[in-house]
Amino acid sequence: MLINLWACGIATTRPKLEMTLAATAFKAAKRAKADKKAANLYRKAEYYYLKAKSSYKRKYFNKAKQYAILSQKFSERAEHVAEQKQAIER
Repeated sequence: MLINLWACGIATTRPKLEMTLAATAFKAAKRAKADKKAANLYRKAEYYYLKAKSSYKRKYFNKAKQYAILSQKFSERAEHVAEQKQAIER
């Protein structure tokens, strides 16, 4: 059983790219003021981003990857909605 656990740990790679993309998308949404203009999407993005960071820290790399992808998706949507609302206000 110990060998199986050890083998699973080696087979799982760290989701560095996904974490970086999620962080970048989240920062872009923040710069677009999505926290005010697309609050629901922004909060979901923040929730999944924090879950991804926590999972990564605990070495649950599969979960971290899933959460990072969700965070990126919601961050990009929030940024898009915020930019649309800013364009309408002008």
